[in-house]
Amino acid sequence: MASDYFEVIGGHRLSGEIIPQGAKNEALQVLCTTLLTDDVVTISNIPDIVDVRRAIVLLKGLGVKVERIAQDTYSFQSDDLDLEYLYSPDFVENAQRIRGSVMLVGPLLGRFGKALLPKPGGDKIGRRRLDTHFKGFIKLGAAFKYDQEQKIYSVEAEKLQGTYILMDEISVTGTANVIMGAVLAEGTTKVYNAACEPYVQQLCKLLNKMGAKIEGVGSNLLTIQGVEKMGGAEHRILPDMIEIGSFIGMAAITQSDITIKNCQVKELGNILPVFERFGLTINIKGDDIHIPEHSTYEIQSFMDGSIMSIYDSPWPGFTPDLMSILLVMATQAEGSVLIHQKMFESRLFFVDKLIDMGAQIILCDPHRATVIGLNRVHQLRGISMTSPDIRAGVALLIAALSAKGKSIIHNVNQIDRGYQNIDTRLNALGAKIKRLKE
Repeated sequence: MASDYFEVIGGHRLSGEIIPQGAKNEALQVLCTTLLTDDVVTISNIPDIVDVRRAIVLLKGLGVKVERIAQDTYSFQSDDLDLEYLYSPDFVENAQRIRGSVMLVGPLLGRFGKALLPKPGGDKIGRRRLDTHFKGFIKLGAAFKYDQEQKIYSVEAEKLQGTYILMDEISVTGTANVIMGAVLAEGTTKVYNAACEPYVQQLCKLLNKMGAKIEGVGSNLLTIQGVEKMGGAEHRILPDMIEIGSFIGMAAITQSDITIKNCQVKELGNILPVFERFGLTINIKGDDIHIPEHSTYEIQSFMDGSIMSIYDSPWPGFTPDLMSILLVMATQAEGSVLIHQKMFESRLFFVDKLIDMGAQIILCDPHRATVIGLNRVHQLRGISMTSPDIRAGVALLIAALSAKGKSIIHNVNQIDRGYQNIDTRLNALGAKIKRLKE
């Protein structure tokens, strides 16, 4: 099957307005809440991206009635499910294709007392264990098995029992999964060291609308009083903060004047302050973010004059999904910065492409890279490259938009997994991106 690639002619300044899509990471969580009730759950601002489409295919395979009400709005009803689908080759094949399939386990276990999961796919950004999810389910009283030969996880329980759970890592999906298992458990569950990302908060808000009793939303200690039954609700997904950050970085490095609309600024945490440390002027107009044209931008130093270092950490720390954008943006800044990607060990392995484009980067180890900004004295040059994962793929696309000449980006299906019609939307701002077949 032929895959797509991008041909990008760089060096063009962009201008105009762009609306961020609905948040991919929130969508993959809230879609799975629909398995917790017989009633209709309606979700809007769903991004039309590959991973979300695959998640909807899994729900349909389980027997969920899915109706597309509008371009970005779907209704879901799980009143007649076929759990035998979990044992089918079709389920195994489809579930392996996205990491988000792990989010099916909590609601299926909580409502029906059993769930299966083949080892899921996703980005190749280092080891991403699932222990946190299954340790949480075991604490709730589930029996756990792992078939080493088939690489299939399974959990079963007659009825989950509320308990105290100290999460062994601050995992967004692990926290979300345990929450969805606990809402129908008997008694009270306390989840400590819980992730508190806006997407987890959104999940809790939706579950509470459906009849759950969750307290402590937004903190790292959640108290969940189990209920007997969940009902229907309506929910709107937040704008994708990773897209918002990507567009900010793109505007800076391409010297563009761009307004990003409807950003829900109060939900962005410290994302904007970190970009401001790179010398960017960011104008907030209501919920819109305006990035004016930057002929130059200077990376700040720490107060004692030492080199700025930026690292990722669980919310409210800086999200790891935007580290690659900062790194690309730094290549044309004035000054130097140490980028420390703590949470994933393989996310910096795309910097060799940037070095080939003319960037001055020292890869210290799998987690750290020092970028010496070129201050636009030397423009990046177009090359042929391959997208290794969603976030690095968009970072390379942004680098190509700023580069001199033509770049070819292969394996853009990785970008499509997380970004909706990215070529069409950026071309509307003046980008020169052609989608072609291999």
